[in-house]
Amino acid sequence: MAINIWNQIILKFPAPHFLQCYEWGQVKAQYGWIPYYAVWTDDGKFQVFQTMDKCSLTTDHYVAAAMILKKQILGSGFAARLSILYAPKGPLLDWSNSALRTRVLTDLQSYARKQGAVFLKIDPDVVLGRGVPNSEGDVIENSGQIILSDLTRREWTYSSDQIQFQNTVLVDLSVNEEEMLAGMKPKTRYNIRLAEKKGVTVRVGTLSDLTMLYKMYAETSIRDGFVIRDENYYKNVWKTFMQNISSFIDPLCFPLIAEVDGQPVAAIILFMFAGRAYYVYGMSRNLHREKMPTYLLQWEAMKRAKINGCAEYDLWGAPDIFDESDSMWGVFRFKEGLGGEVTRTLGAYDFAPSKFWYKLYAEVMPRVLGVMRSRGKEKTQQALE
Repeated sequence: MAINIWNQIILKFPAPHFLQCYEWGQVKAQYGWIPYYAVWTDDGKFQVFQTMDKCSLTTDHYVAAAMILKKQILGSGFAARLSILYAPKGPLLDWSNSALRTRVLTDLQSYARKQGAVFLKIDPDVVLGRGVPNSEGDVIENSGQIILSDLTRREWTYSSDQIQFQNTVLVDLSVNEEEMLAGMKPKTRYNIRLAEKKGVTVRVGTLSDLTMLYKMYAETSIRDGFVIRDENYYKNVWKTFMQNISSFIDPLCFPLIAEVDGQPVAAIILFMFAGRAYYVYGMSRNLHREKMPTYLLQWEAMKRAKINGCAEYDLWGAPDIFDESDSMWGVFRFKEGLGGEVTRTLGAYDFAPSKFWYKLYAEVMPRVLGVMRSRGKEKTQQALE
């Protein structure tokens, strides 16, 4: 019951994100976070629930919503009450409505104070611009710039810890397949045809593939130099979404696995929610890379997302700096070849009730995270061995 209520609520807002859905909160609840469900109603009320079972209003009465994740920093001692709050890809509302925006931000700031939060982080999909900056296709979104100024004026600070990608690449799936192919770079179309010619096939994965998929993901992380979590975390995420019932209010998820002669060589995990598909996890082996399996995977993902009613495909990430100095430049060139458009958003902003605790947290946490990442790489290597 609670699942359907919350997802029904957020579906009424512009651009609801799957990281705001009920299922994501349940995943994070298994890793030290407590999900809270904040709603703003048309009669001026602001309420926060730990479960949505008690909500009796129809979705027509809600004008804004946010799933807020809360984590205690310490279990005991002087700072035991301190917590961090995060509304991933929220809050959800009509951000162009100045009065509503003021109301929501004011209530969130008050809530952060009452919760004893070191900070409350938000990173809504408010668009600042489209296209590569300073290019011919660069377009500035004035409405986004106004919202950015409003946040700054209200003492929200651009976060040094950007959890999600600030920029991404979106592919238009509303056109037919011929137009989708025509929008790609010639080299991308060539590589798709090459993969098909060389015998690469793509199948939909099942729960029985999850162990294999994690091993491939771990192999990718070591080769490409990024840190991942342990196997149980990813299995939990994938299984939670893969077991969903297929309906318009449930986020969907399934792996697409590229094979050569029946042997898995690359894969992606495709998420879909509210008319948008997301390429969140990608993995590949060194084996048969010359057959370009990752290109065929993306083409199959686009086609399947379109069949499932998605109008956009989010390729999940673009550089912060659009030149070769950015670590994501190579990946971005691959994504750009698929015919997508760069979308630049606000990124994450923090509201800190106490500047002292916020400064202390900002100084200490990078060191802690550095140690954790180092250990994480070692554990991933050990798990593969």
